[in-house]
Amino acid sequence: MKDNSKATQHSFEAVEDVYEITLLLDFYGQLLTPRQYEIMDLHYNSDLSLGEIAEELGISRQGVHDSIRKAKQTLTSYENRLGLAKRFREQEAQIEKALLSLKKMQAKVPLIGENTDYQTAYRLLEELLDTL
Repeated sequence: MKDNSKATQHSFEAVEDVYEITLLLDFYGQLLTPRQYEIMDLHYNSDLSLGEIAEELGISRQGVHDSIRKAKQTLTSYENRLGLAKRFREQEAQIEKALLSLKKMQAKVPLIGENTDYQTAYRLLEELLDTL
């Protein structure tokens, strides 16, 4: 039996890269040129291939590739300077950690779940996490 750990790891890294780019696109996409944003949106959000984008926009596949490469560099540059996506991930992790702490607290002290302050805090954290 072949060891698929490298293939699995590569797939996972590819998914993480796509997640990272889509996150950067959410934060900084409007700072790209309209054409770059359109190409990135088609590729990452609509999951079109380079060939499909090239056909739809009437440009070469290489032109699509170059535009994506430049846009990724631009998005990464904005993130390196501003750090909005990093801050977002940190806040999301902190809220998840707070919710987990509240769940553990309720497991240790079941009656605390009936406390209105506890319920309010838990609900507000869940709502905050949903809005991120």
